Amino acid sequence: MARQKSRSVRQEQGVLAWALYDWANSPFTTLIITFVFPAYFAGAVIGNETIGQAWWGYGIAISGLFISILSPIFGAIADAGGKRKPWLFAFSLLCIIASGLLWLIKPDRAHALLALVLVAVANIGFEFGTVFNNAMLPDLVAEERMGRWSGWAWALGYLGGLAALLLALIGPLQHPTWLGLDRSQAEQVRILGPFVGLWFAVFTWPIFVWTPDRKRTGLSAEAATKRGLIAVARTLRGLANRRNVVLFLVAHMLYSDALVGIFAFGGIYAAGVFGMGLRDVTLFGIVLNITAGLGAFCFAWVDDRIGSRRTILVALAGMLVTSIMTIVAQERLWFWIGGSLLGLFVGPAQAASRTLMARLAPKGEEAEFFGLFAFSGKATAFLGPAMVAIVTAISGSQRAGLASLLVLLLAGSVGLLRVVEPRRSAAQLRPK
Repeated sequence: MARQKSRSVRQEQGVLAWALYDWANSPFTTLIITFVFPAYFAGAVIGNETIGQAWWGYGIAISGLFISILSPIFGAIADAGGKRKPWLFAFSLLCIIASGLLWLIKPDRAHALLALVLVAVANIGFEFGTVFNNAMLPDLVAEERMGRWSGWAWALGYLGGLAALLLALIGPLQHPTWLGLDRSQAEQVRILGPFVGLWFAVFTWPIFVWTPDRKRTGLSAEAATKRGLIAVARTLRGLANRRNVVLFLVAHMLYSDALVGIFAFGGIYAAGVFGMGLRDVTLFGIVLNITAGLGAFCFAWVDDRIGSRRTILVALAGMLVTSIMTIVAQERLWFWIGGSLLGLFVGPAQAASRTLMARLAPKGEEAEFFGLFAFSGKATAFLGPAMVAIVTAISGSQRAGLASLLVLLLAGSVGLLRVVEPRRSAAQLRPK
């Protein structure tokens, strides 16, 4: 009995450490990709919000192209080799280092190219790390509880982003002199790169200590690579016989492109259209993280109860309505209301997508299929940012640029209607 209890405690500890990874890496997306750094890049580094929005879009799109091509390959190689944590460590470290180097980006257009390169490299590390973290979920949690753990982890991630935003707001952004930072050189913003890297490093260690990994298969690195490449080729050839998986990946590709665009341009849009400074953009990010975290947490039970597919459809419908509210808003108050409500549905859409992929992935091939999942999220990840960049450049309107993303949200919703989620037994559907 004592041995069983000890094993149960270790299992729960491992799952909690897995969930903490979302807390560790979320400040990167919150501060660097979504809110503070994009606005700084467009307004201070480039010196023009519209041009900065277009350049930022191209930079994010290029990193997405690398991710889309390599993620299924790396996932398959990891499956062949067995262990996922060495891959997780390497890509997490890449994100940590590249984020820390953002301290070098001064408010001068001469630093624009370096800024885009560092952000792209950090983004690649972040996204590849997510692939291997996601692939661990089916090994750690019973199928009937995957929805809630995925949702809880996503909610924890939003809390991590919120905590980082609050610290940034009450610390360097609001009181740079406390840390001896020079506001004239934008050091109160530049310090956020090292801050994100340090946060990631401090909070990511539990997954490497407590969370169990798969055993090595005994293959050499060369053999694992060869087997992984063969597996990817076999899987791609066999996708024609996996119609359900293909339908989900295509639908996920479309609405993920919209999500990438929303997060990449949220801060720039708020700054350019409503004249919100870095402090206001950060406050908006705090509110959005609160609502997104609440949505992910509350919908976690819904996911296990009604299924991941239906949960995503409800979330996408809510995103369409609230996105329209946000884009047509003429006053800052209505922008705040629409954007805050949007957050309630963003979290559930992302968390339930991870759960649905976990339920669709064949046993033993999770990393490869989560690589395909990342591929579907990044294969055309350039499309959302590129659409925004092109429409913004042609129309000269940030509203028109952001509105182009609604087409992708609607198309993804329609595609998801044709996906069939695997049936679960009555015991699995029973609340626990």
